[in-house]
Amino acid sequence: MYTSETQIRVRYAETDQMGYVYYGNYAAYYEVARVESLRQLGLSYRDLEKNGIIMPVLENCSKYLVPGRYDELLTVSVTIKKKPGFKVVFNYEIFNEENILINIGETKLAFVNTSTNKPCRIPDSMEQALEGYFT
Repeated sequence: MYTSETQIRVRYAETDQMGYVYYGNYAAYYEVARVESLRQLGLSYRDLEKNGIIMPVLENCSKYLVPGRYDELLTVSVTIKKKPGFKVVFNYEIFNEENILINIGETKLAFVNTSTNKPCRIPDSMEQALEGYFT
């Protein structure tokens, strides 16, 4: 199992009239944390794309527990619980500054070869980077 953390400060433009983080912004928080999670492994989306692999989102689920608020520093924990094959599932837990769990989510992404536009196995570079996290 692989886990990483990323911090995101809530900007005013990300809140709604009630002063809560607008629900649609959580998907963007997931993306930021997912990209940073891969970067912490020494990988980048840019390099994957240069090597002919894209990762479209197949599913995105969120559960809102407590509202996030303007100017809070959120901690997004990203976990890959299962070794990826043709797909990878990222799980998210978002905590506010008081370390209260405010949101949980999951995204499922596929690996797609840009030359064929067909699903493919996990890229070797990602498989190697994750190798020590799964037994």
